Amino acid sequence: MKSSIALLLFVLAALPCAAADEADYYRIISISTPKAQTASRSQNWKPAPDGLALEVSGITRVDDSRIAVAIRKGEIWFLEGVYDDPPSNVQYHRFASALHEPLGLLRHNDAYYCVQRSELTRIADLDGDDVADEYLTVAKGWGVTGHYHEYAYGPKLDGRGNLWLTLNIGLGLNKDQQQHAVTDPKLGYRQGLWRGWGMMVDPTGKLSPVCAGMRSPSGLGANAAGDMFYTDQQGNWVATNSLHHMRSGVFFHHAEALASMSQPGSPLKGIDQVPGGLALPEALQRMPAMKPPAVWFPYKKMGQSTTDVMLDASDGGFGPFSGQLLIGEFTQASINRVFLEKVDGEYQGACFPFRRGLGSAVLRLTQGDDGSVFVGLTNRGWSSLGTASYGLQRLVWTGKMPTEIQEMRATPDGFELVFTKPMDRKSLQNADSYSIRSYTYRYQSGYGSDEIQDRVLNVKPIDVSADGRRVRLKVDPLRRYFVHELHAPGVRDTDGQPLLHSNAYYTLNRIPSKD
Repeated sequence: MKSSIALLLFVLAALPCAAADEADYYRIISISTPKAQTASRSQNWKPAPDGLALEVSGITRVDDSRIAVAIRKGEIWFLEGVYDDPPSNVQYHRFASALHEPLGLLRHNDAYYCVQRSELTRIADLDGDDVADEYLTVAKGWGVTGHYHEYAYGPKLDGRGNLWLTLNIGLGLNKDQQQHAVTDPKLGYRQGLWRGWGMMVDPTGKLSPVCAGMRSPSGLGANAAGDMFYTDQQGNWVATNSLHHMRSGVFFHHAEALASMSQPGSPLKGIDQVPGGLALPEALQRMPAMKPPAVWFPYKKMGQSTTDVMLDASDGGFGPFSGQLLIGEFTQASINRVFLEKVDGEYQGACFPFRRGLGSAVLRLTQGDDGSVFVGLTNRGWSSLGTASYGLQRLVWTGKMPTEIQEMRATPDGFELVFTKPMDRKSLQNADSYSIRSYTYRYQSGYGSDEIQDRVLNVKPIDVSADGRRVRLKVDPLRRYFVHELHAPGVRDTDGQPLLHSNAYYTLNRIPSKD
């Protein structure tokens, strides 16, 4: 009998471990998702309680038990019971209505702020009955020509108390819409005023244009240092999805935003030509005002339409990625992760897959009081993966540590990888555990760009820490303004498990100097 048990244990020990799954570490709890993808396109939509279409376009915390959500069709709702597991008794209460396509929501200074299509609005409950009594215009002054694509997003708060919002480009204005547009006298681009710009509202209420060159900047948010970032989506002038550091006087990539360059208050001056059809490194050299993204998201590999930006400020309550950014993904109904660092004063970093399988297009993210992440879903009838057209879900860390690349840092001769747990040192020391290639994009007026100047690089592990948490990789050659795509399928932890996600994509804008 004993020998039979020993043989069984030996056989079980020899079997390969079951492959880890994202759900083992981050569990999705559905708070409200419809059963059919077509539900949000109903011609007979009615407000709650009779068929609320929870097309979430903004989320913010109310208190330790409630959240507030804006919905695309113009209302703000308070939801209670959303932290329950399962959330079987969620209570809905309408707080505000009659808004024009609010695409953001922020609780700030005892009120709620949202960007409508034509203004930033402060909404307050003056008598404490959880119903809005006062709607005040905080800021306005950007152009609205009537084009459907002129979305306005925000606000988000930076580390200095300023509110930020971003404005979509109008795609191909017709004759009537052009009458409400502005035109740059030299370049000839025509758009609604400040379309394709990032705008800032300071604590006094002053609205200022800050930076330009955005196409569809549907997500924005501050990092741990309080600096503001936005995401853009692939299209004309935009090679693939991207994350950018917003700061004064900077141009990013969409040339039609330059229609407002000569307007009073513009911090961007002197661009007299836009060099199209060039590899990005050459285009940046010819156009000093243009700055590259902090992070590129290679198309399809890392999503097809980036959305919201959320800082994990849980201090470990959401797992091992505190201080990093989570980025929503529309088409693939997923969330990606970004590690940022500053090199020579400029942000750059790596993106990683994080969690797939959400119910619909991920448009909004916010962190709950317990560190969990609320995920607002709506695909507006456009294509996305998932079983629903809209809804609200919550992502909860199970407490189990995933085997992941926690950080990917640039070094003078390659990269340093930091892992979430001790790894098998032999696998880290094996050059066959890794492969790296690099490529860039073409800066052009056409839609997106293929990966160009693709090259396989030599990679050699040169230093492994004693605890197995770090490895330095020597990479030859490093190429500035190129994405460096890493695959590490051979890396194992001390239990023999592979990485949950073995791929990472580092945007190398600056190569660190040697000490």
